[in-house]
Amino acid sequence: MFYGGNPVNLDAKGRMALPTRFRESLMSSCDGRLAVTMHHVDRCLSLYPYPEWEEVQRKLTRLPNQDSRTRWLQRRMLGQAVEVEMDGHGRIIVPATLREYADLDKRVILAGMGNKFEIWNEEAWARMRDAYEGEELAGSGPEVLSTLSL
Repeated sequence: MFYGGNPVNLDAKGRMALPTRFRESLMSSCDGRLAVTMHHVDRCLSLYPYPEWEEVQRKLTRLPNQDSRTRWLQRRMLGQAVEVEMDGHGRIIVPATLREYADLDKRVILAGMGNKFEIWNEEAWARMRDAYEGEELAGSGPEVLSTLSL
């Protein structure tokens, strides 16, 4: 399980070192193979261990694509996906087109989301986080949220 917001640096070549605490788990679960793509809603990237990505691919390709929103989602996530591998230093290369899309520069946030990560521009992450400060979320989201006991 991946969790927490981790500030990391992105170098000029687009290399990003994954936090040490996740490297062993990623090596054992997917041999360091991951997939990075556009997030399905937000202007950030999704980074999946490859077995998780294969499940996302299966779900997306099974959707009937007569609906334009479904085709848009498939094009966004499948059409922009890139397989990446951790190097010996625990780094991955985030492709330039995806860095541009998510407006990633030197400082980014790698947010653990359970089975995957999100990669955010540091300032966008702070804006998103602060936008929810003080808001009452109960009753404003899916029904399941109103019954969730945390």
